[in-house]
Amino acid sequence: MKSLLSFTKKEFMEHFRSAKIIILTGVFILFAIINPMIAKFTPVIIEMLSESMQGGMEITAGEVTAMDSWLQFIKNAPMALIVFMLLESSIFTKEYQKGTLVLTLTKGLKRHTVLISKTFVMLTLWTAEYFMCYGLTYLFNNILWDNTVAENLTFMALNWWILGVMAICLSVLFSVIAKNNILVLAGTGGVILGSYLIGSLPKIGDYMPTLLMNSNPVIYGLEEVSHYIPAIIIAVSISVISVIVSVPIFNKKHI
Repeated sequence: MKSLLSFTKKEFMEHFRSAKIIILTGVFILFAIINPMIAKFTPVIIEMLSESMQGGMEITAGEVTAMDSWLQFIKNAPMALIVFMLLESSIFTKEYQKGTLVLTLTKGLKRHTVLISKTFVMLTLWTAEYFMCYGLTYLFNNILWDNTVAENLTFMALNWWILGVMAICLSVLFSVIAKNNILVLAGTGGVILGSYLIGSLPKIGDYMPTLLMNSNPVIYGLEEVSHYIPAIIIAVSISVISVIVSVPIFNKKHI
């Protein structure tokens, strides 16, 4: 346990030294600001376009509410996850390339300790940054409008968080298989894309983890929370299995 805590502390310090935490925090704060700002100024932009159009055509925008901002949050969530994965996909591979992991292991640190520590760091960062973004968006929306117009906001937020956890656990699996972060991203993205494409088939889509991306119906109150439970169970199962399978592969990997 002492070695696990020590290595985890080193990983967090490395993230501070490389400015990854600062970059991630800045990006997620930016998304939290963009969500309500786009909703707030969209009617102004539409009005300006209407005035500049020829032929007397008039475009009117409906009343802006917190719902518009939450829809923007859902649209921006994939981009936030992509930025996170781009920055974190090299958490294993950079050590393969620099040879620093060999030095760590020769000092007696167990391989599964390294894997658990790096996974924990990524999950902690994703959780902290994501819910910071969600919390700031909620605060701004409450100041500008009224969040009660949207239903099941916490559940919607958990959907995207779970999807992010699955992506991270898949990246851990591909990180112990591949030595290049491009391959890690390709493998992780390929599984998610495959889930999305399979999800377009009738009767199968309700079980695919990518169903969690489509949270619009649940905040409008058009879909029951229970509709997403099978997809959540499968996403969590994929996450757990990915990490479990990663352990024996990493133990046998030539570094």
